[in-house]
Amino acid sequence: MFALAAELPEQVEAAAGRASDVSVALDPAAVENVVIIGMGGSGMAGEVVSAVAAPLLPVPVVLAKSYECPAFVGAESLVFAISASGDTEETIQAASDAQAAGAHLIVVTRGGQLADLAMAWDAPLIGVPAGIPQPRAALGAMAIPPLMVLENMGLYRGGHSWIEAAVNQLKRRRDELVAAGESSCAARVAGQIGRTMALVHGGGTIGAAAAQRWKTQINENAKAPAWWSAQPELSHNEICGWGQNGDVTRQLITVVALRHDAEHPQVGRRFELVAEMMREVVADVIEIRAEGDGDLAQLFDLILIGDFVSLWLSAQSGVDPGPVPALDELKQALSGP
Repeated sequence: MFALAAELPEQVEAAAGRASDVSVALDPAAVENVVIIGMGGSGMAGEVVSAVAAPLLPVPVVLAKSYECPAFVGAESLVFAISASGDTEETIQAASDAQAAGAHLIVVTRGGQLADLAMAWDAPLIGVPAGIPQPRAALGAMAIPPLMVLENMGLYRGGHSWIEAAVNQLKRRRDELVAAGESSCAARVAGQIGRTMALVHGGGTIGAAAAQRWKTQINENAKAPAWWSAQPELSHNEICGWGQNGDVTRQLITVVALRHDAEHPQVGRRFELVAEMMREVVADVIEIRAEGDGDLAQLFDLILIGDFVSLWLSAQSGVDPGPVPALDELKQALSGP
């Protein structure tokens, strides 16, 4: 899993190449909405696309993370169905409903039932490399193709240059994390979190996507509980929850604040004020600052650091980050009578 995390820059680069010439038989001017269907690690790809592209697109981007396809989907909808395995039941159901509604589908998968459906629908199919054993380790392979398709259609202008900037930053960060090993910032942060539970705060769409990724990676890699929330919303509710039980929470919770250059100035101020309020009631408040040129580069920078933090948490606890028996057991139970 460490090796797979370290390959993210090359994975992003290769994914851009695979999707560079994918076209859709839909006039860009006719697109009314973009819908991204996906669950788990595949669904995280949609979070990345929405975080960096939605603010720039002339149409709304909606994420569908369940069995249901949004009712507004129709002939003017551009729908990305993403599933690493191709057998995610929620994604298959929602994508099938989108196809029935006349939407224009693009499928991102390495095979399974979804690949068979893509061929039956004559929908563009962008492959996910077969050598990646876990969906969460294939984020670059799944998040980049939709961005390339949107750029090819003229909806996400300059996408290739932003991807190139992201690759450059990922290589710099990867080399730093690998070379430093147990002395890296990721290993140090994992040590600070230790046996406490991480509450990851992000700011705006970029920070929110990064915080969600940190949370799910700690869950799956370290097999540990974690939570996430985002500024400015958490300033309107979550902070009220720290008024009591400080004697308990200061032993259990470590806050990780993910910062980036695209924050609204008031979001930055909120981070500072909330940190001051919470230092009395949590074990620690750790701040991580993104580097890189552009939103995509900074988002992937935070993601890569978080992936390594989750892996160091697993290593420091003696936990195998690869297998996810709880997910396997649940899927098996769902497939039974």
